[in-house]
Amino acid sequence: MKKFNLSIAVCFITAAFSGGLHAQDTNTDNHTITISVPEVALVDIEPAATKNITLGFTAPTEAGNPVTASASNNTLWLNYSSIKSVADPTRNVSVKVNALIPGIDIHVTAAAATGSGGGTLGTPAAQITLSAADQTIISGIGSAYTGNGTNNGHNLTYALAAGSGPGGVAVYADLQATPTTVATVTYTISDN
Repeated sequence: MKKFNLSIAVCFITAAFSGGLHAQDTNTDNHTITISVPEVALVDIEPAATKNITLGFTAPTEAGNPVTASASNNTLWLNYSSIKSVADPTRNVSVKVNALIPGIDIHVTAAAATGSGGGTLGTPAAQITLSAADQTIISGIGSAYTGNGTNNGHNLTYALAAGSGPGGVAVYADLQATPTTVATVTYTISDN
């Protein structure tokens, strides 16, 4: 009798256990995926190998005429990558120069973004006369990328002007003959 009771008990336990396993499955199931998106704020000037440019002035050949600025340079491109934060929905790119050259205005203009980028690309400002203070050259950048290298991002045009020109801040009377003066232009991407 004990063997029979033990056999019945084992059958009930087995049936209860297999019924409990079967009751756990349904016609749907789920799991979680943990996703991490980093905040990104990167900027560079392309082409990296030849991003240093030379501009200058030509002496007049006729007495009474001013020096003439060399042709503008539009060989450089501003590239950036941005993933905005929740706290700061947009970013700007600012520009400044480390050394003001007496009597000379350095103008920079950024064109609208072109190339293989995507997202919320920024809006360029009008022509800027560089100064030692940061000035916004691109505003309203959201989560975006311009594409890398030349022909991607914002084409930059640099031009010189002797002082007292339209929109300038330099004074022609401050010009001094110098064989070479090097000024460093710095671009910074930052939250608004």
